[in-house]
Amino acid sequence: MAVDSALSSPLGPPACEKDAKALQFIEEMTRNADAVQETVLAEILSRNAKTEYLKRFKLDGANDRETYKSKLPVITYEDLQPEIQRIANGDRSAILSAHPVSEFLTSSGTSAGERKLMPTIQEELDRRQLLYSLLMPVMNLYVPGLDKGKGLYFLFVKSETKTPGGLLARPVLTSYYKSEHFKTRPYDPYNVYTSPNEAILCADSFQSMYTQMLCGLLERQQVLRLGAVFASGLLRAIRFLQLNWRLLADDIRTGTLNPKITDPAIKDCMVRILKPDPELAEFVSSECSKENWEGIITRIWPNTKYLDVIVTGAMAQYIPTLDYYSGGLPMACTMYASSECYFGLNLNPMCKPSEVSYTIMPNMAYFEFLPHEPTNSSGDSSPKLVDMVDVEMGKEYELVITTYAGLYRYRVGDILRVTGFHNSAPQFHFVRRKNVLLSIDSDKTDEAELQKAVENASKLLTEFNTSVVEYTSYADTGTIPGHYVIYWELLVKDQANSPSGELLNRCCLAMEESLNSVYRQGRVADNSIGPLEIRVVKNGTFEELMDYAISRGASINQYKVPRCVNFTPIMELLDSRVVSAHFSPALPHWTPERRR
Repeated sequence: MAVDSALSSPLGPPACEKDAKALQFIEEMTRNADAVQETVLAEILSRNAKTEYLKRFKLDGANDRETYKSKLPVITYEDLQPEIQRIANGDRSAILSAHPVSEFLTSSGTSAGERKLMPTIQEELDRRQLLYSLLMPVMNLYVPGLDKGKGLYFLFVKSETKTPGGLLARPVLTSYYKSEHFKTRPYDPYNVYTSPNEAILCADSFQSMYTQMLCGLLERQQVLRLGAVFASGLLRAIRFLQLNWRLLADDIRTGTLNPKITDPAIKDCMVRILKPDPELAEFVSSECSKENWEGIITRIWPNTKYLDVIVTGAMAQYIPTLDYYSGGLPMACTMYASSECYFGLNLNPMCKPSEVSYTIMPNMAYFEFLPHEPTNSSGDSSPKLVDMVDVEMGKEYELVITTYAGLYRYRVGDILRVTGFHNSAPQFHFVRRKNVLLSIDSDKTDEAELQKAVENASKLLTEFNTSVVEYTSYADTGTIPGHYVIYWELLVKDQANSPSGELLNRCCLAMEESLNSVYRQGRVADNSIGPLEIRVVKNGTFEELMDYAISRGASINQYKVPRCVNFTPIMELLDSRVVSAHFSPALPHWTPERRR
């Protein structure tokens, strides 16, 4: 379709007129980032001027940045808990927001270890929808022809709970999928899913996954992209196919739905879709019965151009496994969002996962950035925050947000590194969640350090065609001295050439060599930390861990394997699946000169 040249974009030639307008919007917002931010803050403060929270700090109607920053403190979730509890218990007065709180969005059950309740208002759905509407216009710049097929996306809802005061509490994606914005979305040839709404909206995760996989198989030639929210979700779908392909093939062969699928809406929907196809059933059986599943994604869905999954932060460790199953397809990380707020998007979605940067969209909320200096105490009561346009290249910051829904100078807990600017809007690499730590003594190991250590140690496995598909950790203080325990689930591609116990002992030492100097000093000089231990668990153990978390209320969409565990039932589950244990055979390198 020809596009009016007046609507062309510096980002590239748009695929259609609708895309041109979306790209033009991105340009306008990012060119005028500071002015947009000023307007956003003024709007938030003006509309919420009479709220109990803002009156407490005596803003007296002021809506400028200087007054706001001088009078309002930077806060964490714990600071807001009393107000959130009152709203949850049924207090409908204007506590945080002048607009009524429509529901609570529950944060991921494994981010920093607790489920947080984030108040939201009805109009936030419009803001989230706006960001979603920008994703495909950007993707179409890099991958042509996406209007000629469909996306196989594994999307899930979970059944919501209610607070004592009657407000719904549910994950942000469940809220979105159950909204009219999603359910009655207009047809867009660039954004057609194989999964029917009935399957996505089924709260039973088995029936939902089964139906979505079945529909994806039925339309395998139409599928141009595969996706899930997180990389772990897509791997879970592949694992589901490994376990259930016989049942799926039977349904395709006979044109009848498995009796395990009892959801009435799904059954009504699938009657119209499912027809006998013995040839397809034979193909699925032939591919899935092979021992080697390398490249299974492109074998079954041969026209797939990319995977749409988050592989930044802690999800980066899934990249080798996704490469194995996809035959090295590109992985697109399209957007950066959380339960608190949707932040921005990746303007170069086909870049390498290690190069992903998100451009913060200044219309989404008011953003401030707290310089992150790990060596300094975080006890500073008045940290010097900088505005969005004033961040510096290469520096790391903690994200602080002020939202329309009533979070004011709220620390999200994400550490971001500035990688550049698009016009005047900064672009960030997601570094990690703050304060995900292992500690035995004075040592403190964060998520990024732990992941690097696992990556370095797993290089020893490559000559045995083995990789670490999943891991978590535990600070075992039951031994004297205490020691780090790392649980590994391995993918051994050649059982005849599997890694020896001695090699896995060396993996323990390789991990220790990768950890920080405080840890190594504890091992070598202080004897305050015992040898690191790797416990290899049975295949499927982390699948069971996820099932357990979901049974306790975690969202299948937002579930992330916890990188550190200390909850007794989870520890017991992991330990009951251990097939071998390995310890570091020597002390890591450490010299006093490197002491900090």
